[in-house]
Amino acid sequence: MSGLLGVIIFAGSLLASIALHELGHLVPAKKFGVRVSQYMVGFGPTLWSRVRGETQYGIKAIPLGGYIRIVGMFPPRKTPVDPDADGMFNTMIEGSRAQSLLEVVEGEEDRVFYNLSAPKKIVVMFGGPFMNFLIACILFTIACAGIGTSNPTTAVAKVVACVPTTDNPTGIVSTDGTCSGGTYSAAQVAKLSVGDKLVSINSKPLNQWSDLADAVQQLGGKSVVLTYLRAGVSHSTTVVLPAREVPVYDASGADTGKTKTVGFVGVSPKFEATPVALGAMPGFIWQQLKDTGSAILSFPKAAFTMGQTLTTSKPREANGPVSVVGIGQISDQIASDTNASTSDKAYAFLMMIASLNLFLFVFNLVPILPLDGGHIAGAIYEGVRRQIARVRRKPLPGPVDTARMMPLAYVMAILLIGVSIISILTDVIKPIAF
Repeated sequence: MSGLLGVIIFAGSLLASIALHELGHLVPAKKFGVRVSQYMVGFGPTLWSRVRGETQYGIKAIPLGGYIRIVGMFPPRKTPVDPDADGMFNTMIEGSRAQSLLEVVEGEEDRVFYNLSAPKKIVVMFGGPFMNFLIACILFTIACAGIGTSNPTTAVAKVVACVPTTDNPTGIVSTDGTCSGGTYSAAQVAKLSVGDKLVSINSKPLNQWSDLADAVQQLGGKSVVLTYLRAGVSHSTTVVLPAREVPVYDASGADTGKTKTVGFVGVSPKFEATPVALGAMPGFIWQQLKDTGSAILSFPKAAFTMGQTLTTSKPREANGPVSVVGIGQISDQIASDTNASTSDKAYAFLMMIASLNLFLFVFNLVPILPLDGGHIAGAIYEGVRRQIARVRRKPLPGPVDTARMMPLAYVMAILLIGVSIISILTDVIKPIAF
């Protein structure tokens, strides 16, 4: 799979996610009788469009989002416009209101968004993010329960002939077939072969790769009995595990600068995909949701750090946010990895697209316009006001005037554009290595 194909797969997946998000808004809006004049995937110049019924469907040139144009998103003013209220904010509010009401056809006032009940408004606006959540759940399940995560086993994929040193970090033999003054590995001395399966060390069972790592911690320079299977037949051999100095890492994975002595066997593990039980998927998805929410809450700080990275010599954080360009770069690296199997690549792609959709789900629920969460918050407030009025036996209030949130929406849009530019520049200048 070439890198270009990886980018194409990502671009197609992104467009499909956008299209399904907008479909999540479109279907309930039409179901409730609201007129939808446009359904567009992308922004900018229109590349293709076709009118079906009362809706224009199309694809635009910049595949970084999409929209549907729902008629009557903002209600008309309850009072006449104050001619002296010509401030910048008032201009934003009334301009957005006028644009929203522009397509309202006389006699179809009952087909506008602002006249929907609060629950129906919530359904329409939640439909888009819900589609992203549904996509994420499906892709996570296919990746984890269908393909499975690739885990190291105790089967031998490669024998490292020599104990790695500063001069020979890969542990390969020299041209004369020796370790050139170094030490042969235990696997080389025991004549282990690719395909052998390690069973035990000193009768201590090795059920998984981590068991081997744990077993050799205190065995550097000591003689051990190594048991392995070859073609289904058990073999045992006594061999000395050469001692090797390795770095010590803390709980976060950072190098402490210290070293320790461990025994060195000299094998690389064979990796096998291990599917996750379907019953474990709800817990896995819930954890992903919590992690995504935490990442969004810390996003302002991460964006500031990314700006520092761009303007200073500070190294890029591997777990920091990335733009669409960065995700495209990761797609290219996944597809170009010659050491990864097709199933490993498929797993990585599915997890990446699933994570992107989960991010879109959570981010779009932030209760600020122009995000879907801003309209949902307005509908919830509207519903609460009406319930209070019913309890108090008062006249039901009209639609909440969400147009008054537009100044904040413009500020939010400017911030998003600014962060997008910074993240794109950072991904171009200091890309993350996957």
